[in-house]
Amino acid sequence: MRPRFGEPLRLAFVGQQTYFEACALDEHSARVRTTYVDFREGADAEAMRAALDRFAPHAVVVFRPEIIPAGAFDGLRALTIGFLTEPIPRESGRKAHVDLRRRREDLRKADRGSWDRTVAFDPMIVPTADEVLPVWRALPIPVADRFYASATGVHPPAPPRLAFIGRATPHRERFLAHPKHELDILHVAFGLHGRELDELMARIDVAINVHNEPYPSFENRVCLHLAAGHLVVSETLSPTHGLEPGIDYLEFSQPDELLSMLRTVVRHPHAYRRVRVRGRRKAEQYRASVVWPRLVADAFDDVAAFGTERRR
Repeated sequence: MRPRFGEPLRLAFVGQQTYFEACALDEHSARVRTTYVDFREGADAEAMRAALDRFAPHAVVVFRPEIIPAGAFDGLRALTIGFLTEPIPRESGRKAHVDLRRRREDLRKADRGSWDRTVAFDPMIVPTADEVLPVWRALPIPVADRFYASATGVHPPAPPRLAFIGRATPHRERFLAHPKHELDILHVAFGLHGRELDELMARIDVAINVHNEPYPSFENRVCLHLAAGHLVVSETLSPTHGLEPGIDYLEFSQPDELLSMLRTVVRHPHAYRRVRVRGRRKAEQYRASVVWPRLVADAFDDVAAFGTERRR
């Protein structure tokens, strides 16, 4: 499975392109050659597998491994890594939000025998996830290199351009209703990818992050916006993955706090410039060209040392 000495790593990514293409590595060099196979739950698994076989990867990373039908990877001569991207209850014995319980039921569809290693975006879901797929590591979802932009030389316009990316939910509207009424905020409710997403990232100065529902989480859009050099204003993050509120990003827990912060940003565009620059520097820890090759190399070493429960 592992590439021979001097041979480039052939790394394939599988998942719904709208959501995860921005997290993958796109590289064709003497070091790594990649491909992305667009696949969503219920799609043609045979066509997906055929695309992988044509590429002949050394390793495959799948975003949301629960969408892969049982047996779809049988006979695939490649390391398989499932990346858990969805929040689920953090403790199996406590009553959880209905959305978390639904996502846990989705995860239970995962085929344990398809995976050499499993990675989670949130270390706090590991006790619950382990009941289905044993979690090897936990780390935030990486960000494709093309989104990285400079924040040091940025001079925000007056007023700066504010945006929120994500579908509307009652929880989100509770926070966004007044700011959208008072301020000029672009709300992109549907998934963008490719050139459309690239163009949107270039137009944003301030990015707002509100959880999907009233439970703690860490959205990968936070990493994406920090990498793009945006000032991130986020509902309380849990975990923070090393980010420091008030230093790398601005944090709020109540709607009036968000409105107050956004008013300050609009009236004084340079007020949080240091936060914006510091957040961009911290985003280097999410860079796809650094994270993915290291993660895959470590997975190869771990499998060689400790074996795998994957079905052969």
